Amino acid sequence: MKTDERHRTIAGLLRQRHEVTVDELTVACDASGATIRRDLEILAANGVLRRVHGGARSLIGRGENPGYGQRELEDQDAKKRIAAAVAGLLGDREHVWLDSGSTATEVARAVEARELTVMPMSLRSLNVLAGGEPIAGTRPALLLPGGSLVPGELSFRGPLAESNIRSLRFDTAVVTPCAVDLKAGLLAHDIDDAAVKRAGLESAARVMVAASAAKWDAQARALVAGLERVDVLVTDKNFNAEERAQLDEYSLEVVTV
Repeated sequence: MKTDERHRTIAGLLRQRHEVTVDELTVACDASGATIRRDLEILAANGVLRRVHGGARSLIGRGENPGYGQRELEDQDAKKRIAAAVAGLLGDREHVWLDSGSTATEVARAVEARELTVMPMSLRSLNVLAGGEPIAGTRPALLLPGGSLVPGELSFRGPLAESNIRSLRFDTAVVTPCAVDLKAGLLAHDIDDAAVKRAGLESAARVMVAASAAKWDAQARALVAGLERVDVLVTDKNFNAEERAQLDEYSLEVVTV
């Protein structure tokens, strides 16, 4: 099993259980104890788990939002397909507001060689878009939102960020909700994140939502906006007939990857 596969396996087990031992992980990952211990140190440094004697402990409490490090390991292939589809729907020289989160970081990677103007809402996306030499002479121009920085998430929050967002007009807002509900709409885990997301979508001519299938089963409490505010939905979820009928009530385009 490759390193990234082991990391996803470990993270998946800690989604289901409060604690796992090194011995259990050696069996689950078909790896040596030394390899598993190195994996646990790396994952602990990335905020995926807490290292304890003889194993690891989950950082996810009941109803809490998993940390960025854990979310980054999950649904990687789906997020890359979603990001590629989002990039394909953006026109050259568009002004784009880009939400925070692991899916948004993948979108940043997908557009890092595009002629765009982007306001990224996390340092992770900002580093992707600003780092290194221009590819084929092109990199997006960047607008910085300011505000406070959330530890771990490295995302911008607060009144200053919201005010700076609302002072501009974007062609497209790429929103990556914490959860999506066919009735309630777009949801976030906390009111500060919801406020920033709301400022982004309300400042854009077009709202594009990028959400993996897991977001439709997730739990979140802070309302961002209803689905009537969405123009394009990009997802890997396969909707059943009833869900499709509910989506048809909204004037939005569904792009399935």
